[in-house]
Amino acid sequence: MLVVQKYGGTSVETTEKILKIAEKIAQDYDRGDKIVVVVSAMGKTTNYLINLLDQVNPNANSREYDMIASTGEQISIALMASALSRYGKKSVSLTGFQAGIDTDSTYSRAALKRVYRGKLMSLIDDGIIPVVAGFQGISPSGDITTLGRGGSDTTAVAVAYGIGADLCEIYTDVDGVYAADPRYVDKPKKIDKISYDEMIEMAAHGAKVLHLRSVELARRYHVKLVVKHAHMKSEGTIIEEVGRLEEPLVRSLTVDEGIVKIVIEDVPDIPGIAAKTFKQLSDRHVSLDMIVQSMHRDGKNDIAFTVSKEEFKDALEAVNHVKEEIKAGNIHSDDTMAKISIVGVNIIGSSEIVYNMFDAIASIGVNIDMISTSNSRISCVIKREKLREVAKVVSKRFGLEE
Repeated sequence: MLVVQKYGGTSVETTEKILKIAEKIAQDYDRGDKIVVVVSAMGKTTNYLINLLDQVNPNANSREYDMIASTGEQISIALMASALSRYGKKSVSLTGFQAGIDTDSTYSRAALKRVYRGKLMSLIDDGIIPVVAGFQGISPSGDITTLGRGGSDTTAVAVAYGIGADLCEIYTDVDGVYAADPRYVDKPKKIDKISYDEMIEMAAHGAKVLHLRSVELARRYHVKLVVKHAHMKSEGTIIEEVGRLEEPLVRSLTVDEGIVKIVIEDVPDIPGIAAKTFKQLSDRHVSLDMIVQSMHRDGKNDIAFTVSKEEFKDALEAVNHVKEEIKAGNIHSDDTMAKISIVGVNIIGSSEIVYNMFDAIASIGVNIDMISTSNSRISCVIKREKLREVAKVVSKRFGLEE
């Protein structure tokens, strides 16, 4: 098969681990697979690099952020290609630019435009294992861009689609996708197969196994994904299109501690105000999650929404910028919140599931601050200090533990 194998930062955090993975890749190659490797930066290298930049200038522009943040992967690819050579395999390291990965011009959250297959397929046909830097590409103006934290998953899926790979394997420090995060729930069930849609909901609402954009890309272009443990044998979890189920079913629970709630008070209740507000957020490429508008007296509303901690600064700048224009009141933020979600099939169509979600939370006296739903998800924002208690009671209610 033609396979893309992606290895995350914890999988390549030491030279010993790199050598071990290189040995595995060499064995897979000897069994007949044609392989392209995508790697992340070693361990917490990217955090270290960003911290260096912050020490020099906490307000450094996004271009320089991408310039320094992208260098961690270049260390990994050189080490991995050299390790493969040690095991007798011809290998070459490639930056995003060298691999033919084009993006738009948005720094730190660039969107992929295309992957040119010519360079990679030429190397593969010559019996060479390309090792590609994840998380990065090149803009139309020739600048290095990055895809956002966790973007190496997206690189791997894009490369898999670009070269027409049979499979994209995501290797990490867990042996698959679980029904809940083991940090919050004791002995959660492992999921053997899950649909793109379910995995997208999980990734969007706190599951850290896969980068959200990578699953969205895989669904759009029908790239078959498998999540496996980097250093132990396992069947992992397959993510692919599955037959539609009619029976409501809760498959997993996710948690997200990395959110901030922003409230804009006393927004005039007239057409176009919300559009003006969210246009500012759109211009800054801020991703929104929950949005709630509360009706008050005298033609005034409160608008509340949640954003990630990483995008909070941009979001706050956006709403402060538009505050006077829309003649709004005070702006408040709260970083003491967390989100818990259940994900599955036809969830919102089942009043029993809806009741059990809210009843489980109420049973331990926890208040719900915000609620958001889709056909396959119910999300609740609660106080972060209550998250572990709520995760345990909800997972127990829906039988997500072994």
